[in-house]
Amino acid sequence: MKVGIIGAGMVGSAAAFAITLRGVASEVVLVDRNAALAQAQAEDILHATPFAHGTRVISGGYADLDGAKVVILTAGVNQQPGETRLALLSRNAAVFAEIIPQVQAAAPDAILVVATNPVDIMTAIACRLSGLPPGRCFGSGTILDTARFRALLASHLGISATSVHAHVLGEHGDSEILCWSSAMAGTLPVAEMAAQRGCPLTDEVRATIDHGVRRAAYTIINGKGATWYGIGGGLARIVQAVAHDESAILTLSCLETGLMLPGQDTPLAPVALSLPRVIGAQGISDTLTPLLSPAEAEGLAASARVLIAAADGLS
Repeated sequence: MKVGIIGAGMVGSAAAFAITLRGVASEVVLVDRNAALAQAQAEDILHATPFAHGTRVISGGYADLDGAKVVILTAGVNQQPGETRLALLSRNAAVFAEIIPQVQAAAPDAILVVATNPVDIMTAIACRLSGLPPGRCFGSGTILDTARFRALLASHLGISATSVHAHVLGEHGDSEILCWSSAMAGTLPVAEMAAQRGCPLTDEVRATIDHGVRRAAYTIINGKGATWYGIGGGLARIVQAVAHDESAILTLSCLETGLMLPGQDTPLAPVALSLPRVIGAQGISDTLTPLLSPAEAEGLAASARVLIAAADGLS
């Protein structure tokens, strides 16, 4: 399967590297307005293929996306220290207006995966610009936040993160919701697992994990300027689900119209946000309604309202 990546910066190159190491694509094409950067990244990643898989990694222009099954959009300006993802909105919206028509001219049948921040709003913009159904134009959403939640829970419990099942929903940003009520480790609720392991999930521990998930991007940005390895791994996981037609359940951002959230009496205005999604070869095929505590349900609705307000500010 051929995968295109628009933007050869740290996120785009990390995604290309992760896709190559996982061996989930036969070809990866990096496209960037800085052709020298795209070529350098492609060559550097290509030199790792003897240690991993025989993926063809090249750089090129939009025409080289011909035949791509998935195109990942990472192009945009970086989030600055202290800057929220939503503050990036006006600086990145115009970038997509230039990129998406060129992508679709070269690869009209490709699934578009948005990684540019603020990813939820940019996903809605990409849907509007592309005219694609939401299941074929969606964002990475909270796939990384969910991974952070699982990793920090696993660290506290002293078990593998692959044995933890927990989700972060809503905005990929400050208003996101950590779903503690449904978090499981093995066959047990995480609180029961923690009790059996002798490491109780006290209010202090929960607050520390919440802070570690919710503020992770700001900590990383303050330390090294941007995040890229985590989201690169998440994007590779999305590509794998498409390539292998997995029907995997991932927390992805998708444009919803008339969405009814748990605990709400009226549908929401159109909004892109993360919910559990079933994803396979054709993109997102289904959305699952999560079981939430009353506080989580209200938090998810509040997160949706934050995103609706931000989208209204753009229009």
